[in-house]
Parts: sequence; structure tokens; C-alpha cells
Amino acid sequence: MHYFANRAAAGNLIADKLEPKYRYEDCAVLALSDGAVLVGAEIAKRLHCVINMLLSSDITLPRETDVLATIDNFGGLTYNTKFSAGELEELRTEHFNYIEQQKLEKIFEMNELLGDGGVLNPSQLRNRNVIVVADGLLNGFSMRAAADFLKPIKLEKLIMVAPFASVAAVDQMHVLADELVCLDVVENIISIDHYYENSALPEHETIIRVLEDIVLHWK
Repeated sequence: MHYFANRAAAGNLIADKLEPKYRYEDCAVLALSDGAVLVGAEIAKRLHCVINMLLSSDITLPRETDVLATIDNFGGLTYNTKFSAGELEELRTEHFNYIEQQKLEKIFEMNELLGDGGVLNPSQLRNRNVIVVADGLLNGFSMRAAADFLKPIKLEKLIMVAPFASVAAVDQMHVLADELVCLDVVENIISIDHYYENSALPEHETIIRVLEDIVLHWK
């Protein structure tokens, strides 16, 4: 198992794998969290491309442990495939008001977090090689949510990358992506931060500035 000095170091290792093929191609990086921005920024610098964020948040019903669905900051909902169609229909009917309230709250929270500078314009992704970046994956939910969000957008290629991921997450990426880069598959992930010697994240405002100023740091 790799232990990475920090998220930027992990991003550079992934960029080493992508740069020979994509340095002169039209690409865009889509990061799935603040930590993923630090990984993705190194890729964007090396490939001379834009970077944006797509946030997602889990919805779990009261007294349930399994996640019901993942929602992105545009309101796209991806349901947990663990539930059958019949079970989902029953749960959605029984908990309709709760789910609607959670959706509104989570979209508001995510867009507050992103602010004006971080809001993604989907047209920036059209006809490009889109590289979806996580800083580690416990499961494939966030990647599935990203794939659902990207489905209506015509892409050249969908590439999913993470420094490390669980077996289940890698299985998901194989199904969803045209190409993937995962430096390590980890059987039992302890936590995302555990695999970074320095796991500290800067203030969220600093993360948004990374998105806005990426062109200044192209290598």
C-alpha cells in the first residue's frame, strides 16, 4: 500500500500516468471534494486544463445505516443499487417529505460551500476528456453520482482517477469509466486521511481560489 506525503504528491503520481497520453488533448478535471481538488490541481497544472468541483452528499433515512441516495449540487439523485426497485418505491413513498427536505437542505449547503467561484458550468466539459478525481474512495457512490451528472453531456472520454480505492469502488469505476487510474486497491480502508502523512486541508476559501487561479499555475 502506498502512503502519500500529501494529496499534491498523490496528484503528481497520477499526473505522471496521464501526462504522456493527455498533455496535448482537450481535457477538464472534475474534483469530487476539497481534498480531491488538491489531487486534481496537480493533474490540471500538468495537462494545462481547467478544474471544477462537483459536490455530492449522502441521504440516509432516520434509523437506517445504509445510504439511500447521493445527491449532487445540481440536484441530481443517484440511488443505492443495494435496494431493489420495489424497496426504493416503498421508501420514497413512505419518506417522501423527509427526502424532499433533505434534498433542499443538502443542495443549499453544497452551493453555499461552493460560492460563485466554484459553481460548475457543464458546457465547460462538453467534447472534452473529463477526468473525475477523488482523493480516495471508500465506495463508488460519488463516482456513480458524477457519472449520472455527466450522462447528458457529450464527452470525448470519461476518465476516473483516485490515489487509492476499495475493491467495490474500483469495480464501479471499471463499469462507469472509459479509463481509470487507481494507484492502490485497498481491502479495508481505515479512512481517507489515514493514507496521507500530511492530511491537513486548507480553508475552503483557499480551495476555491485553487479552482479560480489554476491557469496561473500551469506547468
